[in-house]
Amino acid sequence: MSNPSLLILPGDGIGPEVMAEVRKIIDWFGAKRGLTFDVSEDLVGGCAYDKHGTPLHDDTMAKAQEVDAVLLGAVGGPQYDKLDFSVKPERGLLRLRKEMDLYANLRPAQCFDALADFSSLKKDVVAGLDIMIIRELTSGVYFGEPRGIIKEGNERVGINTQRYTESEIARVARSAFEMARKRGNKVCSMEKANVMESGILWRDVVQEIHDAEYPDVELSHMYADAGAMQLTRWPKQFDVIVTDNLFGDLLSDLAAMLTGSLGMLPSASLGAPMANGRPKALYEPVHGSAPDIAGTGKANPCACILSFAMALRYSFDRGDEADRLEKAVNDVLGQGIRTADLLNVEGATPATTSEMGDAVIAALDASL
Repeated sequence: MSNPSLLILPGDGIGPEVMAEVRKIIDWFGAKRGLTFDVSEDLVGGCAYDKHGTPLHDDTMAKAQEVDAVLLGAVGGPQYDKLDFSVKPERGLLRLRKEMDLYANLRPAQCFDALADFSSLKKDVVAGLDIMIIRELTSGVYFGEPRGIIKEGNERVGINTQRYTESEIARVARSAFEMARKRGNKVCSMEKANVMESGILWRDVVQEIHDAEYPDVELSHMYADAGAMQLTRWPKQFDVIVTDNLFGDLLSDLAAMLTGSLGMLPSASLGAPMANGRPKALYEPVHGSAPDIAGTGKANPCACILSFAMALRYSFDRGDEADRLEKAVNDVLGQGIRTADLLNVEGATPATTSEMGDAVIAALDASL
């Protein structure tokens, strides 16, 4: 059998730096665990625009459709702020999500034991936190038509349309229920059914899918604004949260900060199964391109490393190796080895991006 294939898109800013550490870990799994990948690399975002005049070349898009998984670093930078909207770096990422039909975005919010003091909430509120937010990723207000900026009389009007079909809601609901069965068997669906017709449809369809196919899973409904309040009040009440594109964008970033640092948070965007049974998949850290620290060695590679762990788990059915990698990251943090974003703790050992990657590899070696 051929090796599983990975397309790596480091992107802009700190993307290449954190991805370099993932490449070392991929090599470790090949050398020490016999888990070898066919790895290719290409451009996305600002660097793709610089070379091709577009944030995602058609050839790169074709490669993404063919591989078993895509691993992306980050896109964007201030030098691209004045580009036309259609060619901004972020459009490359949106094209990947849309054309690969990656409709379910998985954002875990897990508080590592060693980082419980880094949250803005009290330690007892976040210690042991482990929730999964599943955000619908290819529809809703970010993609709905009509959209644009038009002129009405003497002023401009910005228009975006929130639009969902039953089937779009149903498939992400199924993803949430399936995920819950592997975790705490509990789903909370969040929308704004009190003021939005799309929210009414969302609630109805999620309930229908639950009643017909997943009656064993505990289901609750919550308005998204109330959900935001509850996430900061007592986040451990949740197991799996499923919500739409806009609210998922906001709520997952809120949940991310409960854990202490964006530099620790991975994500997965999954679509329908391919012919080989693996889902279409893109994995990326939650943090952005952080151009202010690019090239300084301060970037935390853990979110990108943990994104590869999600790939091991969800694309390659190697949950055992994903557990090994996640434990290695936790062990390094427990040793007090920290990048700049996590240094405000007594006794911490400062580490560069590369040194953090080396420490994770040392912890992997110790696991053998």
